[in-house]
Amino acid sequence: MGVICELINCGSASLPNQEKYRQSAIAAGLNRAIQKNIGDPQDLGAALAAYNSGKAMPKVKSVDVREFQPILDAGAALDQWNTAALAAVGTAYSIFQAIPAPVNANNKLVVVYGVQVETTPLPVSRIIIRTGGAAGPAIGMYDLEQMVTRFEGFGYFSTPCVIDPSITWAVQVLCRIATGALARVQLAALIFEPADQTVVAQR
Repeated sequence: MGVICELINCGSASLPNQEKYRQSAIAAGLNRAIQKNIGDPQDLGAALAAYNSGKAMPKVKSVDVREFQPILDAGAALDQWNTAALAAVGTAYSIFQAIPAPVNANNKLVVVYGVQVETTPLPVSRIIIRTGGAAGPAIGMYDLEQMVTRFEGFGYFSTPCVIDPSITWAVQVLCRIATGALARVQLAALIFEPADQTVVAQR
């Protein structure tokens, strides 16, 4: 995989380090946005230069950085974090319910930097992030069972996972308890796209 796949429980990270995980995710997204010609390279480069020098990252003007939305960004039926029904222990299920493998638009990239499990008792044991679809290679794989032993529901990824524009990808969880029902597994994820181009459908 080429990355360190470690889940850092929220309670094990100081508030400054929690902010650092989020800022490093933003930095990874801006860096990749430059490489993928999303936004103005000078605008994004100035923000990265400030970040790399230890200064506060200024607001960028040419790229919108926003929270991931299940309907808008994955094509899910509901704007909620619902997995597919967990029917068999050890089986991988999409966290996007009926969408096994979303496809990024050609001007949009995703950075995933953490996960939260709302459903109790913990029904899933692992989260896997793949490129190339539901059977593609894993770029991140994290143990969720430590959340039980530490009585926590949120963890940061030691290395953010970046999914490029025009890429088919998947996020799956392994079933730990066959409930036959959906689980609520929420990504801490950011979208990077050209400024002022987000269109949210009215329902």
